[in-house]
Amino acid sequence: MSLLEEFMRSIELWLKFAKKQEPVVNPDLDPVLLVPGIAGSILHAVDDDDGKQERVWVRILGADNEFRKKLWSRFDPSTGKTVSFDEKTKIVVPEDRFGLYAIDVLDPDMLIAREGVSYYHDMIVEMINWGYQEGKTLFGFGYDFRQSNRLQETLDKFAAKLELVFTSSGGRKINLVTHSMGGLLAKCFISLHADVFEKYVKNWIAIAAPFQGAPGYITTSLVSGVSFVEGWEENFFISKWSMHQLLIECPSIYELMANPSFTWEDVPFLQIWKGRRNNSGQFNALLESYEASDAIRIMNQALLGNKVSCDGIQVPLPFNLEVLKWANDTHKLLSSAKIPDTIKFYNIYGINVDTAHSVCYGSEQAPIAELEELLCAQPTFICVNGDGTVPAESAKADGLRAAARVAVHASHRGIVCDRHVFRILQSWLNAGEPDPFYNPINDYVILPTAFEIDKYSNEKQQDISKEEWELVSPDDNDADTKPAIDLQSMVGALSRSLQEEQQQLHMAEAQVSAAIQTPHVSLEVAISG
Repeated sequence: MSLLEEFMRSIELWLKFAKKQEPVVNPDLDPVLLVPGIAGSILHAVDDDDGKQERVWVRILGADNEFRKKLWSRFDPSTGKTVSFDEKTKIVVPEDRFGLYAIDVLDPDMLIAREGVSYYHDMIVEMINWGYQEGKTLFGFGYDFRQSNRLQETLDKFAAKLELVFTSSGGRKINLVTHSMGGLLAKCFISLHADVFEKYVKNWIAIAAPFQGAPGYITTSLVSGVSFVEGWEENFFISKWSMHQLLIECPSIYELMANPSFTWEDVPFLQIWKGRRNNSGQFNALLESYEASDAIRIMNQALLGNKVSCDGIQVPLPFNLEVLKWANDTHKLLSSAKIPDTIKFYNIYGINVDTAHSVCYGSEQAPIAELEELLCAQPTFICVNGDGTVPAESAKADGLRAAARVAVHASHRGIVCDRHVFRILQSWLNAGEPDPFYNPINDYVILPTAFEIDKYSNEKQQDISKEEWELVSPDDNDADTKPAIDLQSMVGALSRSLQEEQQQLHMAEAQVSAAIQTPHVSLEVAISG
């Protein structure tokens, strides 16, 4: 049998086997709580006068106007909270579907380019295929991402959510899965409420967390703004300028700046080509580089005259030194966090994607004359290895006792819907059907042959006790639910095998480095492909 025939036979058997699978609920699974990162929660604005709610993040129709009216805010240093300009507006996070609605698809009304606003959707569908059930073993925690990660109001809600999940699942400890800034929120909670965390949490899996910051991304966000999505989809959302004005007053953004106490192997810079006249009167350009402390001085000067119009009133929005002070205290808190001995911590982070680290404005041919020009200038970047947003150096420097750290070739947003990440999570959570083609030690996936699929299919013909497993009807889940094993993952595994290891058709390449730390063992794995 030729290689192609063997491959096609494998696909046929795989599809035949997959069709027999029906979504089931496994009541014996430990519960999972999903926590998103910045801009990863649906936000509703509630009018104090009539109690009317409307979605202000994310939406299409009237998006920019409503965003400015309802979400633009000012930081209150006495409380550490950022408060909307509109005093009659209260920002809340919807709790539908036990918190999952707010972190699933951020604009449920969007039909075109829906993938641009999907967040945890694919992971939720995948976990339902593994046997999780919304409200019993699967929950979400959305939050007002404008706020500080150590705002007591947010931490109180997080504590209440942990207790609710624990109780709803019959007293089972929780598997906490966080993405991006959600990892900083969890780490702040550990620093301030370690006893509560230990009481309710069994495992914490952090994905793409900017533990030491995301220098390039945040410097750009504060100086010249950033778009929520890239490409043509950007036209459906709020303007880059509107987002810029919001972020200048967000404590969470300042907390994502480079940790001032962290020693970078690759030092991030803010660079500016500045135009000057020499003693001969000739105009030339000079490249100036600023490290963290000097970069803050430059950003402060560039934003001195920044202001917005609100109800006909000009409101100044300079670089906020009060927020910076608050954020520096948050960094100190994060640096002191320790994982309780009873909890296992896992870290998954993205690699092999060019990630902005140092930011440069202007050029030798078109230098910057006045710092105010930075606000509308187009930056260029010096990149390092990472996920496109968070440098790998930052993401893996969690400062915690880790059971494992795994590097995966994935982008910052793409990592939460990455098939390889799903198989890692499934192994760590001990969920779903056992995967006979997965090696948890070296973290690679074996592409099964037709013989292996046939053999495995025959072994799975045993009856499943209804006392232990409950069948889920199509009405109980959304229409996107699909079998846990699908053609896409199989073809993905084959693609990785052919690209990364041509000599071995049935195995994706893995580079493994194990680091033994006493008294604990830390396993570090780097995935290629």
